[in-house]
Amino acid sequence: MNAPAKAAELRPPTIEFELDGQPAQALAGETILQAAERHGIEIPRLCYQDGLRADGNCRACVVEIEGERVLAPSCCRAVQPGMKVKASSERARKSQDMVLEMLLAEMPQDGFKWNDANPHPSPLPRAGEGATATHAQGTSNGTDHSLSRRAGEGWGEGDVGQHGELTRWTTPRGIHVREALQNLKRHQPAPDLSHPAMAVNLSACIQCTRCVRACREAQVNDVIGYAGRGSHARIVFDLGDPMGASTCVACGECVQACPTGALMPKTHIGPQQVDRSVDSVCPFCGVGCQITYHVRDEQIISVSGRNGPANEGRLCVKGRFGFDYVASPDRLTKPLIRRADAPKHVEHCEVHPDWREVFREATWDEALELAACKLVELKSRHGPKSLAGFGSAKGSNEEAYLFQKLVRTGFGSNNVDHCTRLCHASSVAALLEGVGSGVVSNPVRDVEFAELIFIIGSNPTANHPVAATWMKNAAQRGAKIVLADPRVTDIARHAWRVLPFTPSADVAMLNAMLHVIVNEGLVNQDFIRERADNFEALKANVQGYSPEAMAPICGIPAETLREVARAYATARSSIILWGMGVSQHVHGTDNVRCLIALATCTGQIGRPGTGLHPLRGQNNVQGASDAGLIPMMFPNYQRVDNAEAQAWFEDFWGQSLDDQPGYTVVEIMHKALAPDERPAQDPRHVHHGREPGHERPRPEPRAACAGEPGAPGGAGHLPDRDRLAGRRGAAGNGLAREDRHRQQHRPHGATRTAGAYAAGRGTGRPVDHPADGAAPGAGLAL
Repeated sequence: MNAPAKAAELRPPTIEFELDGQPAQALAGETILQAAERHGIEIPRLCYQDGLRADGNCRACVVEIEGERVLAPSCCRAVQPGMKVKASSERARKSQDMVLEMLLAEMPQDGFKWNDANPHPSPLPRAGEGATATHAQGTSNGTDHSLSRRAGEGWGEGDVGQHGELTRWTTPRGIHVREALQNLKRHQPAPDLSHPAMAVNLSACIQCTRCVRACREAQVNDVIGYAGRGSHARIVFDLGDPMGASTCVACGECVQACPTGALMPKTHIGPQQVDRSVDSVCPFCGVGCQITYHVRDEQIISVSGRNGPANEGRLCVKGRFGFDYVASPDRLTKPLIRRADAPKHVEHCEVHPDWREVFREATWDEALELAACKLVELKSRHGPKSLAGFGSAKGSNEEAYLFQKLVRTGFGSNNVDHCTRLCHASSVAALLEGVGSGVVSNPVRDVEFAELIFIIGSNPTANHPVAATWMKNAAQRGAKIVLADPRVTDIARHAWRVLPFTPSADVAMLNAMLHVIVNEGLVNQDFIRERADNFEALKANVQGYSPEAMAPICGIPAETLREVARAYATARSSIILWGMGVSQHVHGTDNVRCLIALATCTGQIGRPGTGLHPLRGQNNVQGASDAGLIPMMFPNYQRVDNAEAQAWFEDFWGQSLDDQPGYTVVEIMHKALAPDERPAQDPRHVHHGREPGHERPRPEPRAACAGEPGAPGGAGHLPDRDRLAGRRGAAGNGLAREDRHRQQHRPHGATRTAGAYAAGRGTGRPVDHPADGAAPGAGLAL
């Protein structure tokens, strides 16, 4: 409907100008440096880096512009129509070379970031040694290579480039440091090796401030600063503290930004050549940062961020430095088989004996044959339901697909699950019920388009650090962050309002906000009319949840609740992000229903900068679920008890399949702990077979919510504290659930755009159970 009519409309407008005497074109808003680079003209630059604000302080990129008296830094000068630029004129080149020579003259004799393939000594000095000492190390043939070349002496073909990007620009130009400049070299500061992951060698610092901008403007950690005046100017950490004693969070953005090696990861100081670089995805949280592993001698020596959609080169301490476990001596490299004289015993878990006392090494063939035989034996003796498989959300889609296929076709049941049951199951139950899809509505990067960012039940700076950087960047640009959390976490430093509500009072607080939105006419009537159902039921129910009534329960002043609700509803774009502080809760589904209701009533979903985003815990929960690593769904969310889907997969895999949903991870653990449980028992009867007095408590029948048939009606009906704490059915906002007939007969793949149907239903069930009325597979987190 709003798509461009022609392909030409997708192209940004261009500007005509002249570059080194030739006609050229620049894109609107493009700098001279960027335009020149697109036209194949290289201009030296040291303080400039893509992704950081252009500063123009190194002056290595100056160019001549006709009609202007002084040379202009090309990195921060936008192209203007008709501009005549001389990037390679004698005047410009002479100035560029002079700047590069002066910077090179300040460098230490031995660099820290070599940019060629030659073998060379490690320049990492011991604490207390001067940074200009000559270091040596043996090569593979026993020959010692020492550094004898002084900074500024000529670099011939094959010589070692000592100073990273500075050498990369000076060597092709044949720049030599004159003796007069060499004699004026500054005093070289001692190295700072106090940080466990990074080395600071300010003797190689050219004060380009890329590290300052990376720390303060990109990551917004505010650790690195610039102190002193004139020749005493220097880079500092906090108030001149050693890096290891500062408030540095070790994101490593500074080492990735540093052009000369003044800041380096300790594992990659010296030669920058590696045997190979392997692109991958960070294996830690659910942000999905793209990374590159640098491998030398079959060891990962460093990690750098790639320009992925989630991180744009940014990483956190886990992604950049959390790779040492790969080469851990405790990591298994060969299969182990339990020794016959070492039967299983609980003390093995408590005493931690030498593994050789319990296991012996085996070949892969022997281990695979033993495992397969044991599985076949259990299946023959107890039936296919006696076997189950747990997959991983840290594996690839291909691994997830193959694993679930192994369980379904090899084990003969659908008993396959992964961590989704234990993190955002309640989020997905509510999202499937209220929106029709369990996935996030917007990527986390959409916070850059938001005017208000509502964060609840999440500590993003600790658990999703790169996502937190985009939130902090948005706050710098003027977005309002609202932090709703019983804990006042680090993101509160950037928040407009902080709501430290009473633990377990999430529903009370959110219903109070809905009361304000409904009663002050802040509802998006067009959105409700076109995309939501049963709004009148919600309107009637929230009359009993005024901010004044909820303030004593949730611990937030009524006026603050009103202020935040108005800001959320009236912002041009508001987005909600939540973590497991919302979902891992006895009334987690109710919490998310309330959040869905907030977005629906205000129409804050379906546009850039709006929406609902549960922050996931691992890096491939979405893909693992898509590939079928869940007990009630084949790949692509085809129900296992759907005869048509089952017939398709039986034909595709060439084998008959179980037509009943498998056990979830929670049910599997309960059955494993039940001494006389029969493996083939119906998965819903998980209480049967337990010893008297040890049955799992059954959930009580849910109480009808206000706004439903048979419920206490209207204004003044307030839940008690126990119910608000989720002990037995938290009363919520009562947005009526979608008609079940419509849910059951919805065409495959069809979803409602943003309709919220039930929020705060008050089932009182633990989060591992699907919510009332939710899709049968609502336990999965995507």
